Amino acid sequence: MGRKRVYGMTLMLMVICSIASGLSFGKDPKAVMATLCFFRFWLGFGIGGDYPLSATIMSEYANKKTRGAFIAAVFAMQGFGILAGGIFAIIISSSFKARFNAPAYEVDPIGSTVPQADYVWRIILMVGALPAALTYYWRMKMPETARYTALVAKNLKQAAADMSKVLQVDIEAEPQKVEQVAKQAKQPANAFALFSKEFIRRHGLHLLGTTSTWFLLDIAFYSQNLFQKDIFSAIGWIPSAKTMSAIEEVYRIARAQTLIALCSTVPGYWFTVAFIDHMGRFAIQLMGFFFMTVFMFALAIPYNHWTHKENRIGFVAMYSLTFFFANFGPNATTFVVPAEIFPARFRSTCHGISAAAGKAGAMVGAFGFLYLAQNQDKSKADAGYPAGIGVRNSLLLLGGVNFLGMLFTFLVPESKGKSLEEMSGENEDNNETEAELEQPPAYYSRTVPVPAV
Repeated sequence: MGRKRVYGMTLMLMVICSIASGLSFGKDPKAVMATLCFFRFWLGFGIGGDYPLSATIMSEYANKKTRGAFIAAVFAMQGFGILAGGIFAIIISSSFKARFNAPAYEVDPIGSTVPQADYVWRIILMVGALPAALTYYWRMKMPETARYTALVAKNLKQAAADMSKVLQVDIEAEPQKVEQVAKQAKQPANAFALFSKEFIRRHGLHLLGTTSTWFLLDIAFYSQNLFQKDIFSAIGWIPSAKTMSAIEEVYRIARAQTLIALCSTVPGYWFTVAFIDHMGRFAIQLMGFFFMTVFMFALAIPYNHWTHKENRIGFVAMYSLTFFFANFGPNATTFVVPAEIFPARFRSTCHGISAAAGKAGAMVGAFGFLYLAQNQDKSKADAGYPAGIGVRNSLLLLGGVNFLGMLFTFLVPESKGKSLEEMSGENEDNNETEAELEQPPAYYSRTVPVPAV
């Protein structure tokens, strides 16, 4: 269907489902949750399309010298989204707390859920649609990428016209090249299919590398994100949920998560942008997994030391460093590399498969951490184990997962300084046509940033 067309469809799906999530309805709490899960599923469907398309579109517009920084910058904007979401949650929860429920916070320590709390989560979810909707106009104005049009759709005349708009210079497709590509389009047998023996021979290990590293990363990364509140409660940085009303809990958790994002998550993203085209993807990913492993074990092994009140700041600082090296590491590079190493006709698909493997890891991590951190704490408390033993075991396990990610990184090739065609091996099939796409005319060469979220 093409990059541009699906890019618009996924955006509209995200906008509609974000709004619908906040309007989730039902006659009882279970019905509301069922409706919410339905809309969140389709929201995930839209995001699942937006991930590979954002990376692929940027990779196909950028030049090989700065391509890594441009793709990483697209992903790094997620950090500002995390900050904006956290800040908005703080503003909304504090506004409702001050307006509707200030006295209750002083006299009701038993964990009440006031009626106004129902408005808080709905408003926070619906506002997420606003920044996405603002990008729709620019997405529709953006032309289809020349690589898709030329290499997949086999339309060199349209590719030349689109590049003329982007580069603002006159580019014409050479007649002999148009005839050559037209002949190739009539001989589809020359092109191997996805998951064919030829694909497995050329890119099987690459796909295994991108899927496995993203899967292992997200086990650790999403476990940390989803259960920050449990970790912060276990070390006493925020009070137990039973001591707060629902709105107060939202405020405390949003404040803690925003502080983590500001001090570690966002800087980590932009360190990747700054260094990825100098250090290379492989080095950054290996370094990130290594330090995540080190810090996880450093938190888990002396866990009882960190639970003492005077050591909480040290725990939070070290915990923040795991987020920093996740983002100045595999959380960014797993997004960048799949958009660079596969052929044009499989590029978005293979990126989507890699991202889907990551979200499977997120589910494994979420349920695994929930079991270890909560169920074990309850069951072992009666046996005399110290509080937080489940959190400690979880951190140990996540350290092991990060170590596996470091090993699987060796399956991922380095793409620094290489053209997309050189990485994918497409030059072997059609050397002249693809090679020209990497370089615009000699008299006018520059990288063109495109709006992408």
